Amino acid sequence: MDLEPVIGLEIHVQLKTASKMFCACANVSDETRPNTAVCPVCLAEPGALPVVNAQALALGLQTALALNATINTRVRFDRKSYFYPDLPKGYQITQFHLPVGVDGTLAYDVDGQARSAAIERVHLEEDAAKLLHRDQATLIDFNRAGTPLLEIVTGPVFHAPGEARAFLEELKLLLRAIGVSDADMEKGQLRVDANVSLRPAGTNELHPKTEIKNLNSFRAIERALTFEVTRQAALWQTGSPPDAASTRGWDDMKGETVERREKEAAHDYRYFPEPDLPPIVYAQQDIERLQKELPELPAAKRTRFGRLYLFTEGDARVLTRDHALANFTEQVISELKDWLKTEDPKSRGATWQVHKREFTKLVANWLINRLVPLFGERGQIVPGKVTAENFAEFLTYVWAEEISAPAAQEVLTAMVETGADPSNIIDERGLRTVKDAQALAGIVDRVLAKFPKQVAEYRSGKTPVLQFLVGKVMAETRGTADPKIVTDVIVHKFQ
Repeated sequence: MDLEPVIGLEIHVQLKTASKMFCACANVSDETRPNTAVCPVCLAEPGALPVVNAQALALGLQTALALNATINTRVRFDRKSYFYPDLPKGYQITQFHLPVGVDGTLAYDVDGQARSAAIERVHLEEDAAKLLHRDQATLIDFNRAGTPLLEIVTGPVFHAPGEARAFLEELKLLLRAIGVSDADMEKGQLRVDANVSLRPAGTNELHPKTEIKNLNSFRAIERALTFEVTRQAALWQTGSPPDAASTRGWDDMKGETVERREKEAAHDYRYFPEPDLPPIVYAQQDIERLQKELPELPAAKRTRFGRLYLFTEGDARVLTRDHALANFTEQVISELKDWLKTEDPKSRGATWQVHKREFTKLVANWLINRLVPLFGERGQIVPGKVTAENFAEFLTYVWAEEISAPAAQEVLTAMVETGADPSNIIDERGLRTVKDAQALAGIVDRVLAKFPKQVAEYRSGKTPVLQFLVGKVMAETRGTADPKIVTDVIVHKFQ
């Protein structure tokens, strides 16, 4: 039977607020000492009353706007009842009937193919406490209880694990771009529940879904969905497809999903309006203000980087994945243009407009492949270590071939380590490219004298050995010699 996967996502995002969702406790990280950022409200002590966090309301609205959602100007909080040790009240305060926004969309692409995902709802709620499982006990850290969460629910619109991953990667970029969350999955700031079912290809009916809970990396999401699709396909092929909604966990070590329980339906949670919180009305002027304050979104920035600077689609995607890196890139280009306008001898008379595509490749190559990796595994440029002005100056030396590629890497590494100006590093270390044929002739003579066997081979017609000899001269000069001139000098010696 030809089967089609149907996948929907529930994404929980921890918001970057100063305090919690319904109390004044600090919104702290997991590194904070357990149970120190708590109060009667987030511990659900009798008589404690919640108060809505205005910053969380604004961030929720801004996210809904960025996702092209229809805004509910009147929102309401509800109680979602269920019992679990990490939920001290016995219910969660969330938005069910009147969420912040509905019917949104987010454009993304898969292997260069443009897609758009329908987003059913965007709503605010509070996080639960954190359970810490030990060999003989389970401990509870209530620091996370009451943390502001934004839940983004997609429709059942994905039909392959790779599509779901690509969407989530784009969503993470958007959340970080608008500043509502760092969305670090390793720290639990972005958590995903994935709903998956199968159906015969060409049909529209939805079958009982399986929810995979708390997936905490893009890799885990794709692996879990791939496993679950395969597992359910086997059930379909044997004539016993899933006949009830269920919940499963993901065992990353075993690479398989593990059954937990049957999944609750909406009526099981007994939703009803939160009696301690009145409905909230978003003022039209606040909606308009937040809409205007939205920064350039990742998709628009990628398009602009391609149109304005001629970056390739792949390079534009890498350079805009991080707000700081994108800003640094544009600052470098601005500084590089200024360098070229000065008609400095190092520019070789080049202009930005005439050589834009070549300069763009130069910027992308040295940023993506050389500079960013020097800042460690995360590749986040540290402000002040290498300024945009110094990096642009460095690129002019590379462009004008004032330094060789090995020397350039040495210079760049020194810039990251010391923050020094590239010209000072080049002069202090004697790394400027040697282009004087007469100065190189003596070095060539010494190398030829050291390798008589290779010299004889070259004289006998084995021309590939020339590169060996050039390499030895480059080594003698610590990579500072111009390889083209070295080649010409060696060839001239044999004439």
